Amino acid sequence: MLPAATASLPTFAPAHQTWPSRYRAVRDQSQALCAPLLPEDTVVQPTLDVSPPKWHLAHTTWFWETFLLREYAAGYQELHPQYAYLFNSYYNSLGSRVNRADRGTLSRPALAEVLAYRAHVDAAMLALLDHEADLPEAFFELLELGLQHEQQHQELLATDIKYILSTSPLAPEYLPAAALPAVAGAAPPMAWLPVPGGVHRVGFQEEGFCFDNELAAHDVLLAPFELQNRLVTNAEYLEFVEAGGYRDFRYWMGEGWDLAQAQGWEAPLYWVRQEGGWFRFTHHGLRPVEMAAPVTHISFYEADAYANWSGARLPTEAEWEAAARHFEPTPHGGTWLESARFDPQPLPADADPSQCHQLLGDCWEWTYSAYHAYPGYARAAGALGEYNGKFMVNQLVLRGGSCATPESHIRVSYRNFFHADKRWQFTGLRLAR
Repeated sequence: MLPAATASLPTFAPAHQTWPSRYRAVRDQSQALCAPLLPEDTVVQPTLDVSPPKWHLAHTTWFWETFLLREYAAGYQELHPQYAYLFNSYYNSLGSRVNRADRGTLSRPALAEVLAYRAHVDAAMLALLDHEADLPEAFFELLELGLQHEQQHQELLATDIKYILSTSPLAPEYLPAAALPAVAGAAPPMAWLPVPGGVHRVGFQEEGFCFDNELAAHDVLLAPFELQNRLVTNAEYLEFVEAGGYRDFRYWMGEGWDLAQAQGWEAPLYWVRQEGGWFRFTHHGLRPVEMAAPVTHISFYEADAYANWSGARLPTEAEWEAAARHFEPTPHGGTWLESARFDPQPLPADADPSQCHQLLGDCWEWTYSAYHAYPGYARAAGALGEYNGKFMVNQLVLRGGSCATPESHIRVSYRNFFHADKRWQFTGLRLAR
């Protein structure tokens, strides 16, 4: 069983170069994320977008069993014949499955049985990797995809756990607040950084792994524009809130305005007004809003309304990537899952305003671009063709990664995507003009 509580932060192992050590590190990281939870926490599904942590632990295990062990491990024996039905996510080509909205009804198998399932599959995978010299290249392509897939679910675990705990009137801590760094002072000044116009190449252009939706690299023609040198902060967003931004339809998309009114939005998700100030629910319980930190847990509609109120706009995804390549960011220095802070962090007050900060890590940045296929995109054959291609409609692209993204998982060309109303991920914004 997972321990009922923990007195320290989860320990995340770094990725190593060998396949067995990388496999172990990724698998261990998923269970470390669930270690602070009670077993009861792992069954809850308070909304359709959130899956129970126990289901995440089982689904990522199902992936290895379905796509690698059945195909490449001679004589592999499934632990339970019904797990393929229980833990398939959305692969229609692999048969029927539990409805997404019903994942929280799965009191069985128990958490201990799910952990036994993980151990069963891990033993078989590591035994298979003992003979990696005998395995074909196609196996390692699937192995890499499986590692990246599990890292995606680690981000979902971090955000789903936060939402689940936030629904409790007890406002429980996932991790103790004593482990947090000191609250920062004011954010460094905002500045506008010029990005030259012309032909820019976007899409995956490096060596190594990428998802199929990052292909194919292609040229885009952009007019010159300016980009904000950092993410919008809580203090800046609070100005919009206190100026009546949630009560003025002029800044909002019609659909977003209707939704905000129907659901009673008056601030970002997890914000509550009490004791004369603003607090927000975090992985560390209910805490005062840290004004210098980037604003997060806002929908596309809120990000766009704030941009309109500010007299600016959101960048397109092509502009975001062109700017990122122009300013040459690296993942180092951003806030990632491995930090175990689970919140975007303020920039130092003395950060150079002439540099572009927070492009990678801290918050996913909404763009004003629909999630569509790139020119030359081809959906893969078979079940894995359902991984990205069938979702390319009615969603917006986000860029940059977040404080819940594993550091080794991100790159400049990475395309995340969500519907415009979603708020439970660590989503923020950066302005353009």
